Amino acid sequence: MVLWSFTKPAYEHGIRLAPFVMTAYMSLILMRHLIGYLAGALQGNMGLLYHRQIGPLHIFSARILLELAGATIAYAIVYVFLLAIGQVSLPSNYLLLYAGWFLLAFISSGFALILTGLAMRFDVMERLIGLIGYLMIPLSGVFTMVAWLPHGFRHVLLLLPFVHPVEMMRSAVFGEFVKTYYDIPYALAFGLVFNVAGLLLVSSARHLIETDS
Repeated sequence: MVLWSFTKPAYEHGIRLAPFVMTAYMSLILMRHLIGYLAGALQGNMGLLYHRQIGPLHIFSARILLELAGATIAYAIVYVFLLAIGQVSLPSNYLLLYAGWFLLAFISSGFALILTGLAMRFDVMERLIGLIGYLMIPLSGVFTMVAWLPHGFRHVLLLLPFVHPVEMMRSAVFGEFVKTYYDIPYALAFGLVFNVAGLLLVSSARHLIETDS
């Protein structure tokens, strides 16, 4: 990210490149870590399931919190470093930045729980999760701004819930002079649906784990 900042032009499409790349990479890291590592959380902690007080949801919740904490700390370190070398400015709206980051984590966690619940039932899903992680690069819209797209493509991209919290963070970082598009209730509704569906899938698959063990 630092090399990108020094080797690329300072501005692209009228915005500073360093904060654009920062919000892109950190958002992508958060999404891919939650999606990629959640499904494998059970395999490394199967011994804990012998305790009646501990179930799959406890393990998944701990993994989600661990990945969120790690990504949040990494984001803070990167932001402070780029701020110190003059590549980014302080956010214009701290609340919007935090809301976008945690909304992205909420949506990604729900999506990861759905994939994990399916992987607990179908072995082929475990192999597809890695591919889905790569598909998140275009599906998340992190390497473009919605405002750069033609109107028709803009509408299609905004159907994807991951795009909205990323645009929220960019609105917070760039300020009111950069046009952004996001719908908080829309993204929050998707997050709720994802999490409820994911929790139901994981909870109802507990008997599959006990049978295998």
